[in-house]
Amino acid sequence: MKKLSAIILASMLMQAPAFAENIKVNNTNRSYIVYAPKNLGSGRPLLISCHGMNQDANYQKGMLSIESIADTAKFLTVFPEGIDKSWDISGDRDLKFMEALIDEMVDKYDIDRNRVYISGFSMGGMFTYHCMNRMADKFAAFAPISGYPMGGGTYTSSRPVPIIHTHGTADDVVGFSGVSGILSGWVKRNGCDTKASVVKNYRKAPHITRHTWSGGEDGVEVVLMEMADKGHWISNDYGVYTGDEIWRFCSRYSLVLTDPSVRITSPDNGLTYLTFGGNGTTEVSGIIVNATATDPDGTVEKVSFYLGSELLSEQTEAPYTCTINQLKKGDNVIRVVATDNEGNTGSSQRIITVTEYNATQLYTMSKQFNTVGSVPEGWVTYDGENERIGFSSGYNSGSRVFQFTGSEKSFSWGLYTRNVTGKEKVGYARFGDEKSSMALILNPGNYQILTNIVNWNKPEFSPVTVAVETIDGQQVFAETFTPTVNVGNTASNNFPGSSIRTISFDIHEKGRYVVTFYTADAPWADLVVGPTAITRKGNVSTIKDMEVESGVVETLYYNMAGLCVEPTTPGMYIRKDIFQNGTFKSRVEVRK
Repeated sequence: MKKLSAIILASMLMQAPAFAENIKVNNTNRSYIVYAPKNLGSGRPLLISCHGMNQDANYQKGMLSIESIADTAKFLTVFPEGIDKSWDISGDRDLKFMEALIDEMVDKYDIDRNRVYISGFSMGGMFTYHCMNRMADKFAAFAPISGYPMGGGTYTSSRPVPIIHTHGTADDVVGFSGVSGILSGWVKRNGCDTKASVVKNYRKAPHITRHTWSGGEDGVEVVLMEMADKGHWISNDYGVYTGDEIWRFCSRYSLVLTDPSVRITSPDNGLTYLTFGGNGTTEVSGIIVNATATDPDGTVEKVSFYLGSELLSEQTEAPYTCTINQLKKGDNVIRVVATDNEGNTGSSQRIITVTEYNATQLYTMSKQFNTVGSVPEGWVTYDGENERIGFSSGYNSGSRVFQFTGSEKSFSWGLYTRNVTGKEKVGYARFGDEKSSMALILNPGNYQILTNIVNWNKPEFSPVTVAVETIDGQQVFAETFTPTVNVGNTASNNFPGSSIRTISFDIHEKGRYVVTFYTADAPWADLVVGPTAITRKGNVSTIKDMEVESGVVETLYYNMAGLCVEPTTPGMYIRKDIFQNGTFKSRVEVRK
């Protein structure tokens, strides 16, 4: 009973009203609470922390519990009060309040304008995102908690912005599922690496996973603090305090830059080479690394390229580029370091993963079909109007992933694309495109693609083509067929009856390839790629004169340059069999 009484007393003390101050903004009295450590000094940072909807400044102060951190680090904290306990998350009413607060804190406490940070919980977090777009010149870093723009993000900040977003996975007010789409937009806007480094059990807290997208312009990062099983509240347990993490992150940033900034412009972070048939000797070579480097208050003296701890190259003039060879299986860390004339350094890194699959091992290309409204990692879609590169999300029309919920369905998740214009090879979903984060390296051998494909809104059914192509677009195999199942334009419809189709082809030269799923060359032709995998079955088949298949009305041969020829001399040809129903099947023949 004594323990319970102590907890209640502590809670009452935490929520005890603090002294509020007032400021007039556009002829309206606005209030706020200030926490100023003793002996604050001049030129210190400022953190503004905004409450949630139907909450107030005093409640936010109690929940954040940042006083001891501010005492140690010597920074000022302001808890502003929203009008009617809410925030203007689309207009400029509260943006002007923030500007007035900053000016007031400069006058009263001589804070450093270049080290002002903003955070907010729930609707305060939504307002924090609003400030990113409209006040990036006033705030050096941003720290939303359990809040983001519910109607979709915009990414129009005047500069790259550092972000640390904290969110519970069990949040039933502002769902955790929407966080990734918003942050992916900011990762792209900031020029960060597209693949995050992930730390589970962060600082020994079993419920925290920290995702960090590094390598952004001006050295900015985007961080997600994922709180497992936490609801719609500020998390302070297992010795990890949200306010402390916000300060640790924000305090690294200032509006005035002094250290050199280096950015790897290619390849993207998280690039994965999926290699088949290497027999344990797989190496990937010829990776060209390009970087840019600047120094805000001096000059860049040199840029150094590392593979792991091994120095590969040092360069003193732009363009900064290095070719890296012999990347081995596993994670390969590429790091670029810029050094300025004062000896200060800035760095950026990429992780390139090489994975090998041998005979009987399947790689499931559709395993990332798990987020509604996304284009998955490793995929690129094009419909004649819009190209979408995975991972990206937040789409509610056009090419995207569907989750199917009917009681009778051929599969549960699928990637939809279409052909808006009707032009040739316009509508497609492609795996392994050079713009994506996955690359297919195929050694010589016989391969199989196993795929389940249906139409989305074509009750009369529409042919699709599965093609294997080189990275520069040369087709080495294609098979065209017509699905027998149509979803019916609604993800909740039943669509049973579609089955896995097995497509076999040979690869004769080691190289990088893509697998493309084309719609028909007709306006609004469509397809949905369901469960799909690729595997290497064995060695190349030596194909001589093959018997004409039943139903073939014409057979054409093409050389490897794509010219239609007569196969009269030894060599490798692409054979195209055209069937009575207008479909065709292509394969490679070796003539001796």
